[in-house]
Amino acid sequence: MDTFARDHLPPAALWPTIEFTTPELHYPARLNAATELIDVPTAKFGPDRPALRTPAGEVWSYGELLTRANQVAQVLVEDLGLVPGQRVLLRSPNNPWTVAAWLGVLKAGGVLVTTMAALRTRELAPIVERTRPSIALVDDRFAEDVQGLPVVTYRDLAVRAQAKSGEFTAVDTAADDVALLAPTSGSTGTPKITMHFHRDILSIDNTFGRHVLRLTENDLVACTAPFAFTFGLGMLVVFPLRAGACALLTEAATPLQVADLVAEHGVTVLATAPTAYKAILRDGAESKLAGLRTAVSAGEHIPRETWQRLRDRLGLEVIDGIGATELLHIFISAAGDDIRPGSTGKPVPGYRATVLDADGTELGPGEPGRLGVIGPVGCRYLDDARQKDYVVGGWNVTGDIFHRDEDGYFHYHARSDHMIVSSGYNIGGPEVEEAIDTHPDVLESAVVAKPDEERGSVVCAFVVLREGVEGDATKVKEIQDHVKQTIAPYKYPRDVRFRTSLPRNASGKLQRFALRKIVEDEVLT
Repeated sequence: MDTFARDHLPPAALWPTIEFTTPELHYPARLNAATELIDVPTAKFGPDRPALRTPAGEVWSYGELLTRANQVAQVLVEDLGLVPGQRVLLRSPNNPWTVAAWLGVLKAGGVLVTTMAALRTRELAPIVERTRPSIALVDDRFAEDVQGLPVVTYRDLAVRAQAKSGEFTAVDTAADDVALLAPTSGSTGTPKITMHFHRDILSIDNTFGRHVLRLTENDLVACTAPFAFTFGLGMLVVFPLRAGACALLTEAATPLQVADLVAEHGVTVLATAPTAYKAILRDGAESKLAGLRTAVSAGEHIPRETWQRLRDRLGLEVIDGIGATELLHIFISAAGDDIRPGSTGKPVPGYRATVLDADGTELGPGEPGRLGVIGPVGCRYLDDARQKDYVVGGWNVTGDIFHRDEDGYFHYHARSDHMIVSSGYNIGGPEVEEAIDTHPDVLESAVVAKPDEERGSVVCAFVVLREGVEGDATKVKEIQDHVKQTIAPYKYPRDVRFRTSLPRNASGKLQRFALRKIVEDEVLT
């Protein structure tokens, strides 16, 4: 009834190629993703099976989650007048009511705009302006920053829901109706708004979920990413519900707290960023992960040393993967015997990938270039000229530099904006960071290109040292010498700067663009 989302899809000529190459990716014309995510598993696995847990001991069964999702849909339609196609903004950390609200919006035929609780008014305002929500469902603790639209807090939502029957027939949506408007993480600057259909939500499970992750109904899954970060949405909502598994929802946790939660609650599957795994290893807490049967790393490339240390100490072979908000989840990965250390993996069944040169021509094995991906999900930006940059010749071009080996495995080099050209040499920033991070006094580092009149660019490293270590000229030389002994000497950081922390966005991704701006502004002045 409200056609805003469909009206603001990019022109069809600018869409990437969409392919449905496996049997499970063939969908009926009419499909509501929420029905598949909660009604179907409740019927299949039983209403009493635990669906959601919290560290405080709260447990929601599948039956309870279904009832509350239906009640939320009733509140939206009967009390708040939501009509199909209208947008609903969600703002909350990861907790059970957010899952119920997320499912309820889809059941009511609404379009989700899931935002991170860490965002402030200044960051929320452009998202609200572009997506034009009719209603915001907001955790009471985070209502203050939501301005310019009607707000229903979770406390109010729970009271209203309690008065409803819990019986609701999901709106008859099309498989290609827009279900989700997901802002990108903004790791490269201004976020884009990606547009995803009902079928897309199921497709991430019918690809990565089914063929790589392979959850069972006995799994307890933990993930540190927020729901607004689509990695977290898949790991904590889509994949567990489709498998009849249970999700442990944590609103915020440090890496050490995550390790404690894994041990305390018997988590079997953990998904987090490489920085968390590195921190757990650094603090000697890896034994707390001994109960895991599966670990997933995404968001950034996991250093080979980190992967090997987890395997050597725990026998835990971390599933690496690369995904993008534009494609909703992971599309290149490997698990079990298919893992090749140092490689990100192969295209997940349902996807195909290639490496492109600057002109969009496919490159051969061993030749680094831009990663291109085609599958059942693809980039569709809401009213954004950058659509033309992301889609090239039908390929989703992610902005990552990879090469493909003779066996079809993809090997990561850097983000395309993170490749440093110095005196004619191509230097991958992540390789330098990995070398710096092996120094015993370094907690983490970030490397960017610093403009240089003589060499074009030089490697500039921002380094966070462990507590009690002084960042002086002696430590600079020590780190530089360490890098020279670890990788090719020409890759060492000629400029080393010490910081107490590195800039990250609300999803935890490193904001290298903020560091680049620092060095570029210095050159300009």
